Amino acid sequence: MSTTAPSESAPLTVAAVVEILRQVAPPELAEPWDSNQLICGDPADVVHTVLLAVDPLPAVIDEAISTGVEMVITHHPLFLRGTDHVSATTAKGRSVHRLIRAGIALANAHTTWDCAAGGNADALAAAVGLTSTTVLSPSSADPSLGIGRVGHLPQPMTLRALAERVATALPDSAPGLLVGGDPEAEVSFVAVSGGSGDSLLDAARQAGADVFLTADLRHHPATDHLADGRPYLLCGTHWATEWLGLDALAARLEAGAAQRGRTLTTRVSTVVTDPWTLRLSTGS
Repeated sequence: MSTTAPSESAPLTVAAVVEILRQVAPPELAEPWDSNQLICGDPADVVHTVLLAVDPLPAVIDEAISTGVEMVITHHPLFLRGTDHVSATTAKGRSVHRLIRAGIALANAHTTWDCAAGGNADALAAAVGLTSTTVLSPSSADPSLGIGRVGHLPQPMTLRALAERVATALPDSAPGLLVGGDPEAEVSFVAVSGGSGDSLLDAARQAGADVFLTADLRHHPATDHLADGRPYLLCGTHWATEWLGLDALAARLEAGAAQRGRTLTTRVSTVVTDPWTLRLSTGS
């Protein structure tokens, strides 16, 4: 997507794009364990085009280099747990070297964009068609924002019908969508949270949700949860449930540039960065 170019005296810099990113995904919304920052790149370098993706994986770096962008903004950080080296002996180290050699900056917005107004949570809720949404897990910095949303469907439907709606709304990837609960049960109040949602199972139940849509649900937390009843579970993939927020982030970045009298062109990567490339049915 792109905007009509206003008159401008100078292009944006990496530092300016990071500042816009911080305005739309405020740092104070970050979880304490998280990393949201400029990962590599010179703040003074010029930026005309940004590639947005969920993961800073080699395939995304390939796309950035081949398309000639000056900056990549991903949802996930390259180093969440920290590191003591960036030598080109690991995939992450090689990514840093390749980006620097190509003059491409890398930044990310993780839980800041999960929590932000119009961010990942709102994008997922909108894709499902939820109305009158509220925050599932409020941020201590701003209780009106936070991780996840809970809201009403336009009209009650079966769990099966909702699952079909969600499967259509999510981008395609090999694992697809898993459903936990009675497919013919009627549901109307839905909680959503992109990415790993194990920690929000209790919050979804306390909110009174009939269904909780998330990703990365493990066997024991999911089975123990379902043994106690609703909310039923819809389990997508981590990449698919968070990819939906990239278009919204792209639009916000372009709008932020326009407010400064600058033009920023954004590209949303369609590279599937789920780890799974093939699903086979098991059994005879």
